[in-house]
Amino acid sequence: MKKILLIEDNPDVRENTSEILQLANYIVITAENGKIGVELANLEKPDLVICDIMMPELDGYGVLHILNKNSETGGIPFIFLTAKTEKSDIRKGMNLGADDYLTKPFNDTDLLNAIEARLQKFSMRQKSYESTAEGLESFIQDAKKALNLSDLCKDKKIKHVKKKAEVFSEDDTPLHVYFIKSGSVKIFKSHPDGKELIMSIHNTNDFFGFEPILEGSLYQGSAIAMQDSELIAIPKNDFIMLLQSQHDVSVGFISLLCKKVAEKEMLLLNLAYNSVRQRTA
Repeated sequence: MKKILLIEDNPDVRENTSEILQLANYIVITAENGKIGVELANLEKPDLVICDIMMPELDGYGVLHILNKNSETGGIPFIFLTAKTEKSDIRKGMNLGADDYLTKPFNDTDLLNAIEARLQKFSMRQKSYESTAEGLESFIQDAKKALNLSDLCKDKKIKHVKKKAEVFSEDDTPLHVYFIKSGSVKIFKSHPDGKELIMSIHNTNDFFGFEPILEGSLYQGSAIAMQDSELIAIPKNDFIMLLQSQHDVSVGFISLLCKKVAEKEMLLLNLAYNSVRQRTA
Protein backbone atom coordinates (compact mmCIF):
# COMPACT_ATOMS: atom_id res chain seq x y z
CA MET A 1 0.00 0.00 0.00
CA LYS A 2 1.22 3.49 -0.89
CA LYS A 3 1.87 5.94 1.94
CA ILE A 4 0.60 9.54 1.65
CA LEU A 5 1.54 12.45 3.88
CA LEU A 6 -1.30 15.00 4.20
CA ILE A 7 -0.27 18.43 5.54
CA GLU A 8 -3.35 20.57 6.24
CA ASP A 9 -4.08 23.02 9.06
CA ASN A 10 -7.89 22.94 8.72
CA PRO A 11 -9.04 20.00 10.89
CA ASP A 12 -12.26 19.40 8.91
CA VAL A 13 -10.48 19.32 5.55
CA ARG A 14 -7.69 17.20 7.01
CA GLU A 15 -10.11 14.67 8.47
CA ASN A 16 -12.34 14.43 5.39
CA THR A 17 -9.41 14.15 2.96
CA SER A 18 -7.74 11.54 5.14
CA GLU A 19 -10.94 9.48 5.19
CA ILE A 20 -11.21 9.60 1.39
CA LEU A 21 -7.62 8.43 1.01
CA GLN A 22 -8.03 5.61 3.52
CA LEU A 23 -11.15 4.39 1.71
CA ALA A 24 -9.01 4.31 -1.45
CA ASN A 25 -6.59 1.96 0.34
CA TYR A 26 -3.80 4.44 1.00
CA ILE A 27 -1.87 4.62 4.26
CA VAL A 28 -2.35 8.20 5.47
CA ILE A 29 -0.13 10.23 7.77
CA THR A 30 -1.41 13.67 8.77
CA ALA A 31 0.25 16.87 9.97
CA GLU A 32 -1.47 20.06 11.14
CA ASN A 33 1.28 22.45 10.00
CA GLY A 34 4.28 22.62 7.71
CA LYS A 35 6.92 22.21 10.40
CA ILE A 36 5.45 18.92 11.61
CA GLY A 37 4.94 17.91 8.00
CA VAL A 38 8.63 18.26 7.17
CA GLU A 39 9.56 16.23 10.26
CA LEU A 40 7.14 13.44 9.28
CA ALA A 41 8.35 13.47 5.67
CA ASN A 42 11.93 12.91 6.81
CA LEU A 43 10.84 10.22 9.24
CA GLU A 44 8.24 8.31 7.22
CA LYS A 45 9.51 8.78 3.62
CA PRO A 46 5.99 8.86 2.10
CA ASP A 47 5.28 7.93 -1.52
CA LEU A 48 3.46 11.24 -2.08
CA VAL A 49 2.85 14.52 -0.24
CA ILE A 50 -0.38 16.56 -0.33
CA CYS A 51 0.16 19.97 1.21
CA ASP A 52 -1.85 23.12 1.86
CA ILE A 53 -0.16 26.47 1.14
CA MET A 54 -1.43 28.87 3.80
CA MET A 55 -0.46 27.33 7.16
CA PRO A 56 1.04 28.43 10.47
CA GLU A 57 4.65 27.68 11.46
CA LEU A 58 5.72 26.97 7.87
CA ASP A 59 3.71 27.46 4.67
CA GLY A 60 3.47 25.02 1.78
CA TYR A 61 6.10 26.80 -0.31
CA GLY A 62 8.54 26.45 2.57
CA VAL A 63 7.70 22.77 2.99
CA LEU A 64 8.37 22.08 -0.69
CA HIS A 65 11.60 24.08 -0.64
CA ILE A 66 12.95 22.18 2.37
CA LEU A 67 11.95 18.76 1.04
CA ASN A 68 13.57 19.47 -2.34
CA LYS A 69 16.87 20.36 -0.67
CA ASN A 70 17.02 16.92 0.97
CA SER A 71 18.22 14.14 -1.37
CA GLU A 72 16.04 11.60 0.44
CA THR A 73 12.79 13.58 0.04
CA GLY A 74 13.48 15.71 -3.03
CA GLY A 75 12.03 13.23 -5.49
CA ILE A 76 8.76 12.59 -3.66
CA PRO A 77 5.71 13.60 -5.79
CA PHE A 78 4.19 16.77 -4.33
CA ILE A 79 0.62 18.07 -4.78
CA PHE A 80 -0.52 21.46 -3.51
CA LEU A 81 -4.05 21.52 -2.07
CA THR A 82 -5.23 25.09 -1.54
CA ALA A 83 -7.88 27.75 -2.00
CA LYS A 84 -5.38 30.08 -3.71
CA THR A 85 -6.24 30.23 -7.41
CA GLU A 86 -4.19 33.17 -8.70
CA LYS A 87 -1.98 32.27 -11.67
CA SER A 88 1.03 33.77 -9.91
CA ASP A 89 0.50 31.43 -6.94
CA ILE A 90 0.20 28.41 -9.21
CA ARG A 91 3.30 29.45 -11.17
CA LYS A 92 5.28 29.94 -7.98
CA GLY A 93 4.39 26.44 -6.78
CA MET A 94 5.27 24.84 -10.09
CA ASN A 95 8.55 26.75 -10.30
CA LEU A 96 9.48 25.38 -6.90
CA GLY A 97 8.92 21.86 -8.21
CA ALA A 98 5.31 20.96 -7.35
CA ASP A 99 3.91 18.17 -9.50
CA ASP A 100 0.24 19.17 -9.39
CA TYR A 101 -2.13 21.76 -7.96
CA LEU A 102 -5.66 21.10 -6.70
CA THR A 103 -7.91 23.96 -5.61
CA LYS A 104 -10.51 23.84 -2.86
CA PRO A 105 -13.27 22.86 -3.01
CA PHE A 106 -12.35 19.65 -4.81
CA ASN A 107 -14.22 16.42 -5.38
CA ASP A 108 -13.11 12.91 -4.51
CA THR A 109 -12.57 11.90 -8.15
CA ASP A 110 -10.27 14.82 -8.94
CA LEU A 111 -8.20 14.15 -5.84
CA LEU A 112 -7.81 10.42 -6.45
CA ASN A 113 -7.12 10.88 -10.17
CA ALA A 114 -4.40 13.41 -9.42
CA ILE A 115 -2.78 11.08 -6.89
CA GLU A 116 -2.95 8.06 -9.19
CA ALA A 117 -1.47 10.03 -12.11
CA ARG A 118 1.42 11.35 -10.01
CA LEU A 119 2.22 7.93 -8.57
CA GLN A 120 2.11 6.41 -12.07
CA LYS A 121 4.49 9.04 -13.45
CA PHE A 122 6.83 8.64 -10.48
CA SER A 123 6.81 4.88 -11.05
CA MET A 124 7.87 5.49 -14.67
CA ARG A 125 10.74 7.67 -13.45
CA GLN A 126 11.97 4.84 -11.23
CA LYS A 127 11.47 2.12 -13.82
CA SER A 128 14.13 1.11 -16.32
CA TYR A 129 12.81 0.04 -19.71
CA GLU A 130 14.73 -2.40 -21.86
CA SER A 131 15.71 -1.16 -25.29
CA THR A 132 13.67 -3.88 -26.98
CA ALA A 133 10.32 -4.05 -28.76
CA GLU A 134 8.79 -5.38 -25.55
CA GLY A 135 10.40 -2.60 -23.49
CA LEU A 136 9.09 0.02 -25.91
CA GLU A 137 5.57 -1.40 -25.74
CA SER A 138 5.72 -1.49 -21.93
CA PHE A 139 6.79 2.16 -21.88
CA ILE A 140 3.99 3.21 -24.24
CA GLN A 141 1.35 1.43 -22.14
CA ASP A 142 2.65 3.11 -18.97
CA ALA A 143 2.73 6.48 -20.75
CA LYS A 144 -0.91 6.07 -21.77
CA LYS A 145 -1.89 5.62 -18.13
CA ALA A 146 0.34 8.39 -16.82
CA LEU A 147 -0.84 10.93 -19.40
CA ASN A 148 -4.43 9.63 -19.48
CA LEU A 149 -4.23 9.38 -23.27
CA SER A 150 -5.83 6.16 -24.47
CA ASP A 151 -5.23 7.09 -28.13
CA LEU A 152 -1.48 7.56 -27.71
CA CYS A 153 0.38 5.65 -30.43
CA LYS A 154 -2.86 4.07 -31.68
CA ASP A 155 -1.51 4.44 -35.23
CA LYS A 156 1.81 2.78 -34.40
CA LYS A 157 2.47 0.06 -37.00
CA ILE A 158 4.86 -2.79 -37.65
CA LYS A 159 6.30 -2.61 -41.16
CA HIS A 160 7.85 -5.67 -42.82
CA VAL A 161 10.61 -4.43 -45.11
CA LYS A 162 12.38 -6.71 -47.58
CA LYS A 163 16.14 -6.63 -48.10
CA LYS A 164 17.19 -3.61 -50.22
CA ALA A 165 13.70 -2.07 -49.90
CA GLU A 166 13.55 1.65 -49.18
CA VAL A 167 12.24 2.97 -45.86
CA PHE A 168 12.48 6.65 -46.76
CA SER A 169 14.30 8.83 -49.31
CA GLU A 170 16.59 11.79 -48.97
CA ASP A 171 14.63 15.08 -48.79
CA ASP A 172 11.40 13.30 -47.80
CA THR A 173 9.32 14.94 -45.05
CA PRO A 174 9.66 12.85 -41.85
CA LEU A 175 6.33 11.40 -40.78
CA HIS A 176 7.52 8.58 -38.50
CA VAL A 177 10.25 7.56 -36.10
CA TYR A 178 11.41 3.97 -36.56
CA PHE A 179 12.45 1.29 -34.08
CA ILE A 180 14.09 -1.85 -35.45
CA LYS A 181 12.38 -4.91 -34.00
CA SER A 182 14.60 -7.17 -36.12
CA GLY A 183 17.02 -6.69 -39.00
CA SER A 184 19.25 -3.76 -39.95
CA VAL A 185 18.99 -0.51 -41.89
CA LYS A 186 21.60 1.76 -43.43
CA ILE A 187 21.23 5.49 -44.00
CA PHE A 188 23.27 6.95 -46.84
CA LYS A 189 23.67 9.86 -49.22
CA SER A 190 23.89 9.31 -52.96
CA HIS A 191 26.78 10.94 -54.84
CA PRO A 192 26.18 12.23 -58.40
CA ASP A 193 28.67 9.64 -59.70
CA GLY A 194 26.49 6.86 -58.30
CA LYS A 195 28.55 6.10 -55.18
CA GLU A 196 27.01 5.88 -51.71
CA LEU A 197 28.24 7.67 -48.61
CA ILE A 198 27.03 5.62 -45.65
CA MET A 199 26.00 7.95 -42.81
CA SER A 200 24.97 5.33 -40.24
CA ILE A 201 24.00 1.69 -39.80
CA HIS A 202 21.25 0.71 -37.36
CA ASN A 203 20.57 -2.75 -35.99
CA THR A 204 17.96 -4.54 -33.87
CA ASN A 205 16.67 -2.42 -30.95
CA ASP A 206 17.88 0.86 -32.48
CA PHE A 207 15.77 3.97 -33.11
CA PHE A 208 16.44 5.91 -36.29
CA GLY A 209 14.97 8.73 -38.34
CA PHE A 210 14.12 11.04 -35.42
CA GLU A 211 16.84 13.68 -35.89
CA PRO A 212 15.03 15.56 -38.72
CA ILE A 213 11.91 15.77 -36.54
CA LEU A 214 13.92 17.34 -33.73
CA GLU A 215 15.60 19.72 -36.18
CA GLY A 216 12.43 20.50 -38.15
CA SER A 217 14.16 19.50 -41.38
CA LEU A 218 13.84 16.95 -44.18
CA TYR A 219 15.63 13.61 -44.22
CA GLN A 220 19.31 14.22 -44.95
CA GLY A 221 19.79 10.73 -46.36
CA SER A 222 17.95 7.68 -47.66
CA ALA A 223 17.26 4.55 -45.59
CA ILE A 224 17.36 1.04 -47.02
CA ALA A 225 16.98 -2.34 -45.30
CA MET A 226 20.21 -4.33 -45.37
CA GLN A 227 18.26 -7.53 -44.70
CA ASP A 228 14.61 -8.50 -44.22
CA SER A 229 13.55 -6.31 -41.30
CA GLU A 230 10.64 -5.59 -38.97
CA LEU A 231 10.26 -1.91 -38.13
CA ILE A 232 7.96 -0.29 -35.58
CA ALA A 233 6.80 3.03 -37.06
CA ILE A 234 5.78 5.63 -34.46
CA PRO A 235 3.86 8.62 -35.90
CA LYS A 236 5.62 11.96 -35.68
CA ASN A 237 2.89 13.55 -33.52
CA ASP A 238 3.10 10.74 -30.94
CA PHE A 239 6.90 11.03 -30.87
CA ILE A 240 6.64 14.76 -30.14
CA MET A 241 3.96 14.13 -27.52
CA LEU A 242 6.22 11.68 -25.67
CA LEU A 243 9.13 14.13 -25.74
CA GLN A 244 7.16 17.19 -24.67
CA SER A 245 4.83 15.55 -22.14
CA GLN A 246 5.19 15.46 -18.37
CA HIS A 247 8.80 15.40 -17.16
CA ASP A 248 8.73 11.84 -15.82
CA VAL A 249 7.38 10.47 -19.10
CA SER A 250 9.71 12.44 -21.38
CA VAL A 251 12.77 11.48 -19.31
CA GLY A 252 11.85 7.80 -19.68
CA PHE A 253 11.43 8.15 -23.44
CA ILE A 254 14.70 10.06 -23.88
CA SER A 255 16.43 7.32 -21.89
CA LEU A 256 15.06 4.76 -24.35
CA LEU A 257 16.23 6.82 -27.32
CA CYS A 258 19.74 7.11 -25.88
CA LYS A 259 20.26 3.49 -24.77
CA LYS A 260 22.66 2.82 -27.62
CA VAL A 261 24.67 6.05 -27.30
CA ALA A 262 27.13 4.65 -24.75
CA GLU A 263 27.66 1.54 -26.87
CA LYS A 264 28.30 3.61 -29.99
CA GLU A 265 30.72 5.87 -28.12
CA MET A 266 32.69 2.84 -26.93
CA LEU A 267 32.72 1.44 -30.47
CA LEU A 268 34.14 4.73 -31.81
CA LEU A 269 36.69 4.87 -29.00
CA ASN A 270 37.90 1.36 -29.73
CA LEU A 271 38.02 2.19 -33.41
CA ALA A 272 40.22 5.20 -32.73
CA TYR A 273 42.78 3.16 -30.80
CA ASN A 274 42.74 -0.03 -32.88
CA SER A 275 45.51 -0.95 -35.22
CA VAL A 276 45.42 0.20 -38.86
CA ARG A 277 44.48 -3.33 -39.94
CA GLN A 278 41.58 -3.51 -37.45
CA ARG A 279 40.32 -0.04 -38.43
CA THR A 280 40.47 -0.96 -42.09
CA ALA A 281 38.53 -4.17 -41.41
